[in-house]
Amino acid sequence: MSSGPLDAKEQIKRMVDIVDLIGESLPLRREGRAYKGLCPWHDDSRPSLHVNPERQTFRCFVCNIGGDIFTFVEKREGVTFREALAILAERAGVTLAPARGSGAGSSAEADQRRRLLQVAVWAEQQFHECLIHAPEAELARRYLQDRGITAESVARFHLGFAPNQFDWLIKRARVASIPPAVLEKVGLVRTKAEGGGHYDFFRGRVLFSIRDLQGRPVAVGGRVLPGADRNTPKYINTPETALFSKSRMLYALDRAKDAITRSRTAMVMEGYTDVVIAHQCGLENAVAVLGTALGEQHIGILRRFADRVLLVLDGDEAGRRRADEILELFVSAQMDLRILTLPDDLDPADFLLTRGKEPFEELLATAVDALEHKLRIATAGLDAQSGVDEAHRAQEEMLRTLAKAPRPADTAAHLREAHILSRLSHRFHVSEVVLRDRLRALRDKGSKPRPAPAASSAAAPSPSSQPRAKPGKIDKAEQELLELVLQTPQLVEQIAQRFPPAAWSDAARRQVFTVCCRLAAQGIESTVDRLLLEIDDGQLKTLIIELDELQRRRPKPDPHREATSLLAVICEPSAVAPRILRPALSDATTSAEDVDRIVKKAQLRHGISAPTDG
Repeated sequence: MSSGPLDAKEQIKRMVDIVDLIGESLPLRREGRAYKGLCPWHDDSRPSLHVNPERQTFRCFVCNIGGDIFTFVEKREGVTFREALAILAERAGVTLAPARGSGAGSSAEADQRRRLLQVAVWAEQQFHECLIHAPEAELARRYLQDRGITAESVARFHLGFAPNQFDWLIKRARVASIPPAVLEKVGLVRTKAEGGGHYDFFRGRVLFSIRDLQGRPVAVGGRVLPGADRNTPKYINTPETALFSKSRMLYALDRAKDAITRSRTAMVMEGYTDVVIAHQCGLENAVAVLGTALGEQHIGILRRFADRVLLVLDGDEAGRRRADEILELFVSAQMDLRILTLPDDLDPADFLLTRGKEPFEELLATAVDALEHKLRIATAGLDAQSGVDEAHRAQEEMLRTLAKAPRPADTAAHLREAHILSRLSHRFHVSEVVLRDRLRALRDKGSKPRPAPAASSAAAPSPSSQPRAKPGKIDKAEQELLELVLQTPQLVEQIAQRFPPAAWSDAARRQVFTVCCRLAAQGIESTVDRLLLEIDDGQLKTLIIELDELQRRRPKPDPHREATSLLAVICEPSAVAPRILRPALSDATTSAEDVDRIVKKAQLRHGISAPTDG
């Protein structure tokens, strides 16, 4: 029987131990009752990732990333919560109920997907063993050796070979009881146009295994061997299948994601061989597109792991054009793109093999900002005095690209934009004021009015009943209130009566407290374990872990009195800072009258004016 979302999460948490899960990919050592390891999300030399086996949580004290097993898989694999849930459910042997609105066929679709993945694994092994052992693969082995690809890289990247036969894979599949129709769904065979039956799609090619973020083979890319008919496409990929979409995947990202996460930089190349050689040379943050241009979905995937993308292009005219084509996507996404065009028409693999890693890294350091790259391309060979029309077109092209980016929101963005405008001004002898006005007009033309925010379905307190919160004074008190809730969940109703969720100034704490209130209404205590089950958002989980650790280090001996003190700080119109109020309350009773009396005395003593009614 399938489990509901909450039941499934509880079952999975019981079945999957966080120490075992994290320890599979990161060496952990025990220290007291906890475990420590090197954090995979920054360049960690002193173990800063702490794993708590009792709470079944983790936290890096440098990155301030924390959570449970679901958060770890989300962050480690760069997947959504739902995808992490599915990964861990498969590990735990828990069957998930169909997602809302997915229909009754979802379970059958999941079973079919598992079957296709099994067949993809089987096929990859057949191709790999053929490359290693089969006599007919000798030419392929020699080709890879000539390209500088080592035996170790062949094994690491699961390279393979498909003999030049129409039914080599089909015959092997028949022995393994795999029907041709299933091979076709994986994209490995095709239906004959005439006469019925199937034939192998990949023939006479070196095969590069394409894997998903979990390292599972889902497709292959085939490179024809030298000497083939010149009309034969040099590269072909698995067609779109239930397992594979080239617009949503990048070659070798499963191997590169850790290096990308540590450096916050992804290096995107154009060919499979380029990536294999790059990794072979120690440049392990290299990935490649899969027979298509770098697109919007690729950028979304890269943003999960990287802040910057280095696009390494072949040193030919086609490479320069490709950079220009994708620039606007990065500008719109506000992602830092740097472009390196290699010299002498070399591709990355040839450069690395002939000149080495250090010269390549020196070139990488010279990679220019993408807007600067576009400016150079747009103005190359132009004379502002004699080519007025061409110069105007180049200016307009640059300004339209700049207009794709949101208005600068910080100093760095302002300086970057000002630098480009200054370059344009000097290059074409046009006033910066004129250029900036034109840029503003293009942005105004492209912007759309934002719809008014929808009214909240939850009833908000009337202005007169809301606490008059002052962010600077109540931020600490809000945090400590939430710490108290984690220490003593029974306080939720008492706090909510005077300080309802809608009144909390910090959005993250407000969301957590809202969940606490919902659980309290159901008669459920909002313990840390329960909150981690209820909440899927990774940032909120990190907040819960952080506050739980704080309250454990400084537990309050009388949480009810502490809550009364904090509420007085937050809810008094002229809020008294916690450092003033708490000493006054330390020996006092907790009745409302006493609190009011103490607040007024503290106000007078510290020169704070009491509010007037009305």
